[in-house]
Amino acid sequence: MIDEPVPAAGVVPPAAGAARQVLRRVLRRPSAIAAATTLALLVLLALTAPLFAQLTGQDPNAYHDDLVDSARGGVPLGSFGGVSADHWLGVEPGTGRDLFTRLLYGARVSLLVALGATAVQIAVGVAVGLAAALGNRFVGQFIGRFTDVMIALPMLVIGIALTAVVPSDFPRELLLILLIGLFDWGGTARMVRAQTLALTGLDFVQSARLSGNGTLRIARRELLPALAAPVITLAAIKVPTAMVAEASLSFLGVGVKPPTPSWGQMLSGAQTWFRADPAYVLLPAGLLFATVLAFTVLGDAVRTALDPREGSRLRVGTRKERTA
Repeated sequence: MIDEPVPAAGVVPPAAGAARQVLRRVLRRPSAIAAATTLALLVLLALTAPLFAQLTGQDPNAYHDDLVDSARGGVPLGSFGGVSADHWLGVEPGTGRDLFTRLLYGARVSLLVALGATAVQIAVGVAVGLAAALGNRFVGQFIGRFTDVMIALPMLVIGIALTAVVPSDFPRELLLILLIGLFDWGGTARMVRAQTLALTGLDFVQSARLSGNGTLRIARRELLPALAAPVITLAAIKVPTAMVAEASLSFLGVGVKPPTPSWGQMLSGAQTWFRADPAYVLLPAGLLFATVLAFTVLGDAVRTALDPREGSRLRVGTRKERTA
């Protein structure tokens, strides 16, 4: 399990009128613009995968035995993995399936699982964290110990065990979303609990409590808006973590079943071809690396934009350097 950085306890959420200011802070960073552009292009390509399949005339699941050399074990014919006018990135070794369309359809699976799992993680983590912070001492201690147990559970081992229990016709994308989301919310719950305990001592929460508002009303109207900034920041960090987890599970054979493509599944099949056809390994690995890096850079930019103290520290440090 990957340990993600936890946002600072003093992160202040922007009001509705400050949304443009936060956006301007993000857009001031060229790295954030590059990351957002990369992600937007990737999402666009994933959504338009059927259009590209029609444009190239290639079915991602269609076999082309005439494009591989059976005498050499299925190595693609031609240079660079069989790149041609019909197959823009070459073909898959052994099967001859078009690599470009399979990468695009694989992006749909990877992004769907990553975003869906992150949504589940955030929803469960926020609910558990609020319950731990607002409940009595017994509830808080019980939830704290339960969270520790969930963090310690090996998700990959559980995922492998579930393949023998879950029916074969159960949607694998949904299985991955539930597996990653329901076993990786512990960090979110800890962060929300710490933030909530810090917020409950502030004046606006105390005023709402003195006004006679109940716990649920205070959580809904006061605490949840105040938790928006750190939760959004953590979600941006969780997405690449979930994407790596999906790739790892698919690599181990727990992910989507063939012929449905995913980047992790392609990497799993490419481990025997890295000498004969390096492109088959480098393309899905490079796309996965670029996507995770883009999400990480964008998440860091969002964290900085939502934390005014971070920007102040950066400005003060720059001024001191210029003076020196």
